[in-house]
Amino acid sequence: MAVDAARGPSQVAERSTFRMAWILARRELRDTLRDWRIVSPIVLLTLLFPWLMNWTAQLVIDFVQRRDATIIGERLIPFLLMIVGFFPISFSLVIALETFVGEKERRSMEPLLSMPITDLELYLGKMMSAMALPLMGSMLGIGVYMAGMYWSIGYLPSWTLLVQIVLLNIISALVMVSGAVVISSQTTSVRAANLLASFIIVPMALLVQGESIVMFWGNLDALWLIALGLLVVAAILARMGVKTFNREEILGREIDELNLKRAGRLLRHFFVESPARLAGLEAPSQAGSPPLRALRWVGRVYRHDLPYLLRHNWMPVAVVAFMLVVAAAVGWAYVSTYPLPQGMLTLQDLSQQDFDSMANISFLPSLTTTGIFVHNVQVLLLAGLAAVISLGVLSVLMLMVPIGMVGFLAGQVAWLGYNPLAFVGAFVLPHGLFEIPAALIATAFALRIGASITAPREGLTVGEGLLAAIADFVKVFVFLVVPLLLVAAFVEANVTTQIVLWAYGG
Repeated sequence: MAVDAARGPSQVAERSTFRMAWILARRELRDTLRDWRIVSPIVLLTLLFPWLMNWTAQLVIDFVQRRDATIIGERLIPFLLMIVGFFPISFSLVIALETFVGEKERRSMEPLLSMPITDLELYLGKMMSAMALPLMGSMLGIGVYMAGMYWSIGYLPSWTLLVQIVLLNIISALVMVSGAVVISSQTTSVRAANLLASFIIVPMALLVQGESIVMFWGNLDALWLIALGLLVVAAILARMGVKTFNREEILGREIDELNLKRAGRLLRHFFVESPARLAGLEAPSQAGSPPLRALRWVGRVYRHDLPYLLRHNWMPVAVVAFMLVVAAAVGWAYVSTYPLPQGMLTLQDLSQQDFDSMANISFLPSLTTTGIFVHNVQVLLLAGLAAVISLGVLSVLMLMVPIGMVGFLAGQVAWLGYNPLAFVGAFVLPHGLFEIPAALIATAFALRIGASITAPREGLTVGEGLLAAIADFVKVFVFLVVPLLLVAAFVEANVTTQIVLWAYGG
């Protein structure tokens, strides 16, 4: 530190973050290469597994050629190529889980954390060291498999497919390492880290299965979208790791404790207190009798808390609104790809019996105020729960699906010669004036719950930031979303149906 001071602020600022991170990564790689328990499996998988997949591919190709199903064998080879590259990458998860918590158990963490480097440089160095060796094994395995396939059957993949597979492997490694390093920096034992690793390996295994389906379908362009989605997830996890990493907390944390009483008190505190007061912008409220305090609190929620929360969370609201526009546009765009036959969708001579028959459809709610209201509340609460386990992504997708269906149906109506604006105005607009804003606001605050995990509020831990976001979600849901949904359900059950019958009835 004295050397840095002598060099002056400008010279210290010129120090490359990645260069310092690479110095740490090289030190970690040297230690990893000394451990035969890590190196041996990677070498064996790199050399033996491609040969096994090569032999499997030859057997399958011979089998399908005898039955004139060559296309199956041709689409199996790229899948095996992806598997050959993915297996060595799976070791990056093991290495990354050991990065911080393993060194803490071995009591080698103190000298590492006392090095004159920033938290960002330390974090990046650990990530680079965990990725380097498995990625080298992955690329070597792909090369061995391709060489074997070329010598045995003369197969070479196209450059596009090869780039897609290499890119998917690299980004998959980045996702697994980013998530594992976050787990390693937030747990106190290797055992706990290994248990939490299932939240990484299970989704990645499901993703590999999805990629295999895409390859067997032959829709290789979808792999670019998968790679883009993985890159977004990797960026979110890396941002989460950098924001939540703190070397002092790693040394000070002795045991992972789940204190439900303290969590309940914090949740109640964040829910009851004004968000402006929590930010230090308001003075404490005056005391009074319990009924008077309750009335004052409800009045304050509507006068101050809700406007404050909506004003300071315009970004997630704007993001969700933009995604809804995208969903509607995508639904409309698919009309030309999947047009409905003429006569399949008729809007003339609609009657009340047509609406009553919808009650027989199991996945649709009953067309009553209570049925619609309960259904919408359940869906939006489920979106809030999904935000916790998906960093907010699933909550947005759950709202994009019905909006995409509206766009698709409006496009089909235009395709069949009807007026799409009249269709939307009759079927969606009356209750949508209340339901869509309610769903938009609820989803935006659900998205904020996921964002609180990746970037907790300043001065709060990850858990405290999550509780604060949940409290804001509940407050907005109870005092704003629920009343809007109740009005929307009443309008949909009693007004929208009459407007539709007036516009399209016989």
